Formats: sequence, C-alpha cells, structure tokens
Amino acid sequence: MARRGKRTKDPKPGERVWQDKPPDAYDLPDLNPYLKVCWDYGRPILRSDDAAACRGRWAQEFGRGAPLHVEVGVGNGFFFAGMAEQHPDRNWLGVEIRFKRVWLTARKLRAAGAEAQARLVRYDGGALPDLFAPGEIDALYINHPDPWPRGKHAKNRLLGPEFMDTCAVLLAGGAQLRLKTDHRINVDALVEAAEAHPSYRVLGLSEDIRAEGTPWGEDIVTNYQRKFYERGEPVFAVQVERVDG
Repeated sequence: MARRGKRTKDPKPGERVWQDKPPDAYDLPDLNPYLKVCWDYGRPILRSDDAAACRGRWAQEFGRGAPLHVEVGVGNGFFFAGMAEQHPDRNWLGVEIRFKRVWLTARKLRAAGAEAQARLVRYDGGALPDLFAPGEIDALYINHPDPWPRGKHAKNRLLGPEFMDTCAVLLAGGAQLRLKTDHRINVDALVEAAEAHPSYRVLGLSEDIRAEGTPWGEDIVTNYQRKFYERGEPVFAVQVERVDG
C-alpha cells in the first residue's frame, strides 16, 4: 500500500502537522490504485493542500454560511453520506486517511445527490488544527476508531487528553462530540478525558445503542455497527458537549 503522507514531529508556528504527497512523489504510485483516483477525482474530494487552505474559511468553500459538521474517519461512508443527505442545511466535511474509503464515500455522496453540501479530504485525523480555525467546528462525529487494545500501542489511540485539548480549541461553544464504538477502551478514554477537562461535560452514555438508543436520538447505522448487531454484541455511544468559557 502507498505510504500515507508525512507528519512533522515538531512543527513550527503556522506549519502544518501533516502533509500529503502527489502521486508522482511516491516510489510506487501504482501500488495503490486509489491514490491517483482520489487525486484526480475533484469535488467532493479535496486535495490536502486545498483543504488546508480552507482553514478558517470553510463557508467560502461551500458557498454559504451553515453549521460545519465534521466526521473523523468516514470508513466506507454509510454514515457520512446518509447524514449529508438527511441534513442538507449543514456543511459536511469528512476526514479519512485511507484512499479507498475516500473514494467509496465520494461515490455514495454522488449517488445520494449530496455532493453540494459535503466535502472529503484524505488527511490524518490527529492533525485537525491544519484544517480548522479555533471555534470553527459545530459538531464532531467519530465512529468506531481503532482501539489499539494492546498497552504498548496506546499512544496511537485517537481519543485521549491530547485530542480533547485540541478539540477544546476547534469546537465552537455548545458544539457536540458524538462517539459510537464497539470497544469499551474508546468509551473510557473519551469519558475520562472529558471529565478531567474544564471545557467539556458528558451529556450521555449508552452501553448498548441497539437496546437503549443513542443519547442524541437520531442515528444512522454504520457498517461496523451492523456487523456487531448481527453478532449480538453491543455498540456504545457517548455524547460530549463543549461548554462556553
């Protein structure tokens, strides 16, 4: 598989943390057939440089002022495309590191007729400040992030104090972070980080959303969610709010 891009360990002020590369910069650009597809696709897929240039001006990219809803890790796109279709009054941005998943989600948006209100970018979910100015995100969705269950890999987990510090800057006051996950590790990481941070309050937690529903009510079943339902295993949900002040 083609390499994912480059992270800057100690970025200088104003420097991007993560940088993608054009196909001709890869040693084996044809190894991943979706690399060039995503690069040449056009909207709703944005190249990483173009997405970073939208920082602080996403309303201009969408051609309208509307709440900006972001999903980190769109997977195969069932949730993201479904939400964009159901809520055309919002601006939607999907952030996903895998080339094929970006392409699959773009196809779903096109089939749903939701391209006008949605954009996708292949980007590192741990580098969100590259893409958003303080207070620019009105809602953040994270579905089934990798739990990295082995202790020695814990540093690779997305959720935790560092990520919540970042989100405290990027989320607008009153914005919600909504997590669905099939791993208790992710629930505990989010709840512990939120409860320890003065900028958050936990609004709700569901131990089994098939039985209890989600804390926020509305829901679109994700691909992973459906698989766990079929196996009779629970899917958890956590709702966190960014408080003012």
